[in-house]
Amino acid sequence: MREGLSGLTTRGRAFLAAGVTAVVCALVIGQPALTRVGVLLMTVPLLAAYLVGGSRYRLALVRTVSPQLVAAGQPARVRLTITNEGRTPTGILLLEDQVPYVLGTRPRFVLEGIGHGWRRHVTYQVRSDLRGRFQIGPMSVRVTDPFGMVELGRAFTTTVPLTVTPRTVPLPAIPLGGVWSGSGDHRPRAFASGSAEDVTVREYRRGDELRRVHWRSSARVGELMVRREEQPWQARATLVLDNRLPAHRGQGAASSLEAAVSAAASIAVHLTQRGYAVRLVTATGEEAGAEWHSRDATINAAPLLESLAVLRATPAPRFDSGWLADPGQGSLMVAVLGAVEEADAPVLRRMRMHTSTAMALALDVQAWAPDSPATLDGASVLGGYGWRAVELRPGSRLDAVWQELGRLGTRQPTGPEQPEELVR
Repeated sequence: MREGLSGLTTRGRAFLAAGVTAVVCALVIGQPALTRVGVLLMTVPLLAAYLVGGSRYRLALVRTVSPQLVAAGQPARVRLTITNEGRTPTGILLLEDQVPYVLGTRPRFVLEGIGHGWRRHVTYQVRSDLRGRFQIGPMSVRVTDPFGMVELGRAFTTTVPLTVTPRTVPLPAIPLGGVWSGSGDHRPRAFASGSAEDVTVREYRRGDELRRVHWRSSARVGELMVRREEQPWQARATLVLDNRLPAHRGQGAASSLEAAVSAAASIAVHLTQRGYAVRLVTATGEEAGAEWHSRDATINAAPLLESLAVLRATPAPRFDSGWLADPGQGSLMVAVLGAVEEADAPVLRRMRMHTSTAMALALDVQAWAPDSPATLDGASVLGGYGWRAVELRPGSRLDAVWQELGRLGTRQPTGPEQPEELVR
């Protein structure tokens, strides 16, 4: 009862106050009929408080978001399943899900009383034009009586993440390069890249699984032989994204940094679609967990897109070049750079020396903030260091700029789409 009285709404308090006032006035002026009206006015909120406060309901909530990884500008669907696990039916349920402002307004629902074991499903959509990782929830539930006299609140604690990745643009195929790599117990003398799994045999060693025994070869040579499974050869590419705060201009979604992130995401998807194993490197070094991601763009590009979704600008004025000691040197390198300064020359030259093919999109950051101090022509500076570089300006079509980048270099092997026999 105490909990019910604490949940009295403005209407309930008004009824209770009116009832008390009517009873007092009836006693003062000697009108018994007015006493009955006052008692009725007090009874309604008190009875509602007793019924709502005394109900012992147990609600369970299951929230699902589909898909949990969505591109900016695309909607995601949230499905809520409310179940009453208590023995008594609930009153009217007022549901409000906590949603970040960038995903839209907070959805509110009204459900009539749910009996024991019953469940209700409600769905709504969220959409964000900004990349990032957002938490949907928790859910707040308010139970009220049919007259709106009492309203009690409950809150769930669970949340579900939603990752909004940068916008991507389909890119045309252009001449690329890259170093081939493979793994396994043995590397074949000649191997056509992109073929199916190569299987050879070797002598049985203690600890080998019996299921790997190749019985036909064992019978032929007179001793146990086991399968030796090889991984396909694959080209590698390093994607460098300049996220230094001093190298970019503009604010929010209209900044040059957001344009660079979107371009990097498009390139990452394009390279994985063409069979490259891709890693992401920023101004602070190789991204945590950004190992070589490859093959199916709908699956293996997802870790790269997730890293780009939560990428933030760093105040570091210079590139960290420690990652250049990685043995993956010689692979294709594609860079998306902001403002280039003379102090960046050593690391840019070193990047060029550690790769067979160096390509870059140099953002004209001056176009994002014309009133800011003038910057160097990044494409020309990079060209002097041996890079194949083109300029990217606000409003430029990324696919056209990418195609222009492909026309700069001489015809080179295009990687996994035009495999050549490799001989060790």
